[in-house]
Amino acid sequence: MKPVVSFCLSLTALLGTLYAATLAAAPSALPALAARVPSSAAAAQPSPVSPAAAANSAQATNAPNAMNASNAASSVAGSTTVHMAFSALGAYRPLNLRGLEDARVVNVGVRLDHVVTAAWLRLRYTYSPALVFPISHFKVSINNEVVATVPFDREHAGQIVTTDIPLDPRFLTDYNQIGLRLIAHYTLEHCEDPENSALWADVSPTSEIILDTSPIRLPNDLALLPAPFFDRRDVSRLRLPFVLPADADNATLRSAGVLASWFGALADYRQARFPASSTLPPDDQAVVVARSAQLPAALKLPPVNGPLLIVTDNPASVDKKLLIVTGRTAAEVDQAAAALVLGRTAMAGPAVQVAQIDIGAPRKPYDAPRWLPVDRPVAFRELIDDPNQLQVHGSSPDAIRLNLRVPADLFSWNGAGVPLNLKYRYTAPTVQNNSTLAVQINDQLVKSYRLAPASADDAQGRLQLPVLSASGNRSSSALDIPAFRVGSSNQLQLRFNLDSQKTGLCQSVASNPVQAAVDPDSTIDFSNFVHFAQMPNLAYFSNSGFPFTRYADLAQTAVVIPAHPAAEELEALLTMLGHMGQWTGYPALRVQIARPADIAQLTGKDLLVIGGNGSAPVLDHWRQALPLTIGANSNDGTTGGEGGTVTRASFSVKEQWRNGVHLPDGSAHLERDGSLAALMGFELPGSKGRSVVALTATDQRQLIQLLDVLEKPDRVSQLQGDVALVRGGEVDSMRVGEPYLVGYVPWYARLWSKAIQHPILLGVLGAIAGLLLAIGAFTALQELAARRRGV
Repeated sequence: MKPVVSFCLSLTALLGTLYAATLAAAPSALPALAARVPSSAAAAQPSPVSPAAAANSAQATNAPNAMNASNAASSVAGSTTVHMAFSALGAYRPLNLRGLEDARVVNVGVRLDHVVTAAWLRLRYTYSPALVFPISHFKVSINNEVVATVPFDREHAGQIVTTDIPLDPRFLTDYNQIGLRLIAHYTLEHCEDPENSALWADVSPTSEIILDTSPIRLPNDLALLPAPFFDRRDVSRLRLPFVLPADADNATLRSAGVLASWFGALADYRQARFPASSTLPPDDQAVVVARSAQLPAALKLPPVNGPLLIVTDNPASVDKKLLIVTGRTAAEVDQAAAALVLGRTAMAGPAVQVAQIDIGAPRKPYDAPRWLPVDRPVAFRELIDDPNQLQVHGSSPDAIRLNLRVPADLFSWNGAGVPLNLKYRYTAPTVQNNSTLAVQINDQLVKSYRLAPASADDAQGRLQLPVLSASGNRSSSALDIPAFRVGSSNQLQLRFNLDSQKTGLCQSVASNPVQAAVDPDSTIDFSNFVHFAQMPNLAYFSNSGFPFTRYADLAQTAVVIPAHPAAEELEALLTMLGHMGQWTGYPALRVQIARPADIAQLTGKDLLVIGGNGSAPVLDHWRQALPLTIGANSNDGTTGGEGGTVTRASFSVKEQWRNGVHLPDGSAHLERDGSLAALMGFELPGSKGRSVVALTATDQRQLIQLLDVLEKPDRVSQLQGDVALVRGGEVDSMRVGEPYLVGYVPWYARLWSKAIQHPILLGVLGAIAGLLLAIGAFTALQELAARRRGV
């Protein structure tokens, strides 16, 4: 018995020594790790942390968290540090926290193929100098678990403060909510005004979540798709290489394009880029699309006896995966691609052979899943994933936001707006105050409503609550959103401002008791519009892919590429089809890939032309119709500054306007020398109403610059007219060709549109019509009177 007791005492002493050593090492481990996380903003301005804040951080960081941070230093090879700014996580603007207690949440995801070994919150914030500092602070939580507090001090009040807060990685799961709650006080008296202007703190969108992650090896399982090739937990831009055979044929490129459009639809707002090569990437995931006889020799696969989908390890990098889409023939490869984008929910295991696939009936015009129906009123419940998205609380909550994507060619022939039938509920104030509801479209005010107070019976406490009745504190408003405010991609914003009900000193209601909600059966209606547009218009293409996305499956679209495309041209092909999927939310199952020799057979198609050399044969078919020619004078003997031949771009006709401003008559056409990329649109010669949009450049490398522009909203907004030149990331848009019309307008609408252009003539005709009507009525009354006298 004594040896056992002695052994237990020795073991206890040893554990106590190890634990004490761990606690002693913890304070030094965290600063060392934080120091190796670079931050230019933090370097520009040191992080002012008061002694109280430092002590609080030490208390918030327990010993297990310190041990995790220490272990991160010896993580496996391939570990990375990821910086995620709040602006990349949806907090595009500063988080404005107001009142005695207010909270905001930022959503953070962790990729399925990575594990977090250490984490920090780099918080950049400013707070009011009028607070009571010993008791005013931030509470930081992860998934509603408080993990740290950040007290305020007088020394740094009113300044931008940067503080690194270590987070316990064990709290982080696949999807996480990082919560910031302001606890603010401006007096130690027994009562405070919750709406006092001294109660504020702002958190900058440059604040960051910093994660140290290490890769983990996932099983080869199709059930995990689309992960790890696309992970919806990751908010960064999707970059997914495609491995294609050298000189891939049209059928193979079409299958790859279908997959690219599917991944683009999944990536959505993140954007997607699809580099192409004929070799396996050395350290990346990739999609391999080829017939079995064309697959890379390094792959060791089972026999291919039909359309086959495989997930396997990348031989060049064991922790990366390959998605292989293959078959014995081009038709089987196409079936495998269709099966992946349509039936992945039934897949499991490392490989699946497709027995049969039916891609369904062709899509109808304007029925893209991401577009609102334009033939009926649309209820708000169809625009949200969770009813809580239509509810807010607090005196100054963030806006209720609804994304509205509609066809670009909607036309209001009579000047009517978009009918909005809005139904909403709110905590009614007891007296008339400044509580309002503002309706905005794309941050532009449409109308603002003052919210009515409660009735006298309500104020006296005699309010009855009929649970199943539509009465109660419910209001409705019908208004028209001006048609000129609506584009192809819109956001409807509903902002409640519920004013304070304070009636005297210390006579206010409790902090933030007010709530408001918009009923899911509120509706918006685009059915009064017709489909009609003046083309070419690069704004339609760059914002929604119109006219190609008119059919979500691109059934009336052909993509024309050079006979021997370079890698950059293949990347442009796949990336543009990825954009089409992003805009429609549907894979391009019926797109056609063609070469210059096939153009004569492309009837009834709108053409997307991709060519990295302006003088390439792909554009020779329409040389007379092109609004822009590139390389036409490249052999005129002119030399550049370094002795090289100058590539020249010249316009076939004079400019009519540039960057939205009309130019005076007599303006000369524009010529430019040097490297540039161009996006241009024109009517397909010999095919009325059919459109051509061309992505071209002086050389293939410039195409990548054009793809970069299409991913930047501020640059996309500058793409207009029928020609846009891109050089050094700058955009010049202009109209140089003749417009044409697409769509249909009823005869009475065309007549009215012509009439309103001549108001004087319209007035004269109206007067004549009124006079004729009066004469007819007078004559009829005279005949009626004469008939009565005859009787």
